[in-house]
Amino acid sequence: MTHHRTTARLVLADGKVFTGTSFGATGTTLGEAVFTTAMTGYQETMTDPSYHRQIVVATAPQIGNTGWNDEDDESRGSRIWVAGLVIRDLSAQVSSWRATRSLEDEMIAQNIIGIAGVDTRTIVRHLRNFGSISAGIFSGEAADQPVEKLIETVRSQPAMAGLDLAEQVSTTEPYIVEPIGEHKFTVIAYDMGIKTNTPRNFAHRGIRTIIVPANTPYADIAAYNPDGVFVSNGPGDPATADTMVGIVRDILAAKIPFFGICFGNQILGRALGLNTYKMKFGHRGINVPVLNHLTGTIDITSQNHGFALEGTAGTTFTTPYGDAQVTHTCLNDGTVEGVALTSGLAYSVQYHPESAAGPHDANPLFDQFVTLMANHKTH
Repeated sequence: MTHHRTTARLVLADGKVFTGTSFGATGTTLGEAVFTTAMTGYQETMTDPSYHRQIVVATAPQIGNTGWNDEDDESRGSRIWVAGLVIRDLSAQVSSWRATRSLEDEMIAQNIIGIAGVDTRTIVRHLRNFGSISAGIFSGEAADQPVEKLIETVRSQPAMAGLDLAEQVSTTEPYIVEPIGEHKFTVIAYDMGIKTNTPRNFAHRGIRTIIVPANTPYADIAAYNPDGVFVSNGPGDPATADTMVGIVRDILAAKIPFFGICFGNQILGRALGLNTYKMKFGHRGINVPVLNHLTGTIDITSQNHGFALEGTAGTTFTTPYGDAQVTHTCLNDGTVEGVALTSGLAYSVQYHPESAAGPHDANPLFDQFVTLMANHKTH
């Protein structure tokens, strides 16, 4: 299909403007400009609810070469969650046998605005040096406005810090993903922006997953008599998640096995008394090295987060639920990547063991949850 191209502009709140050509839908989109270093997996990235309200800059020089398929979406309903996409070069043809349409066709169908033909190296250096920042993509008639007007529009949007976004992406009603084969455990999964590959990993391990909306009261989930509770990844500032922090404290007090990833890691950390902060430009990619201080092993991980927990590698601290410790840190910059109760009853990591897309190094974390639930059940 031939698509009409117009001038497009990526405008940052600090006044930087990058001019390229439109692709996907045409118009205006606003969000926080962030970059991902992943060389593959743009479909999984774009459908990850954690990218809600973010304009993603791809460091890979060519995007779109594997097209779009009906199998790799990470959101329920196959929704694209990114606010916009910034790339250097749009592939002229689709080369994957799994593709059913092109990336651009899907972006048009879902009204997602993109800009191509810009120097993404320069944009990424700028974000790396000065931090993630409010931004907008303007194409078609919207790009013809005076630059001062475009900058004013970008600056008028709320900053990512302080935004409570999880409820915007969460399911509104509980639903169940049944186990494959024998039913061994029942897990409550809080949908803060859950990726579809997470309950799929549970299902392969004999777990019935009951996915519930963000902020579902503890009394409601206790009625299911779960073997464990999981809190997923998701968008927004964890400092706003006071309700979920209170719920997790109830779960810890009830001594129910707990596992969290990404946003769930920040929630557990806050429940244990740690603070969070907004990172300069965050971690977004599929090759981030993480050191496990308990085992000394290093995993190459998939990550997508702009906030993190405060803490120091290997430190142990006292909580109302027993001693806890910082279990993992990033080898690139020392960021906290995992916390746990020393009893082993609750643990979480900042990265994505469901690896969609990404390496499988961290996948055994799901097996650790199964072992934890099994041991807890027999005691």
